[in-house]
Parts: sequence; C-alpha cells; structure tokens
Amino acid sequence: MSENPCRECGACCAVFRVSFYWAEADDVTPGGVPVSMTEDIGNLLRAMKGTNTEKPPCAALEGAVGHHVFCSIYDNRPSTCRDVLPSYQNGKPDDKCDFARFSYNLEPLGK
Repeated sequence: MSENPCRECGACCAVFRVSFYWAEADDVTPGGVPVSMTEDIGNLLRAMKGTNTEKPPCAALEGAVGHHVFCSIYDNRPSTCRDVLPSYQNGKPDDKCDFARFSYNLEPLGK
C-alpha cells in the first residue's frame, strides 16, 4: 500500500467508540489528546466526543466517510486509534477495519 487508505475511508472513526485511559488527555499529559474533545465514561476512561453514541462519528473526524477524510488531531490521537491498522497493512486482514468498511458499504481493502 503506497497511499494511506484511511485518508479516503474514515469508517472506523464513524463506527466504533474510541475509549482510552483518562491520563492520555492533555490536561494530564502535555501533547496528549485534547481534553476538550473528550468525555468521561467512567473512573478511568474517557471517550472521544461523538463516539459514545449509537451513530458516531468522532469529533476529530473531518470530511466525508468513504471519500476524503482526516483526523484533526492525528498527531495527538489516542492509543486506541493508533492500534487500528488498515487491512493487509501487515499482510493480513483486520477484522475491525473490514467491519467498519462494511458498515458504510465500502469494499474491503485488498492485499
């Protein structure tokens, strides 16, 4: 994959709740996830605003899913987001990527 398929997809940002350890936010960790874009969801967890609903998208997602998207806080995104990889980036499919794309009627990524 020479181009990043996530820049034309964004489905994972509009399907899953993005929850992460509260201390990843910039009110605790300088350069962390902007706390203004999060909400508390428990004693130890926060979620990106917009993703703790039945129909996300994440508050940091800009653009139209399946066309052209970008994360407005990409360099400061939570670890949960950093863990999601496009299918076949490492030579094998990714169930989360495939499910998110399916949810938006997008074809799965090929090898």
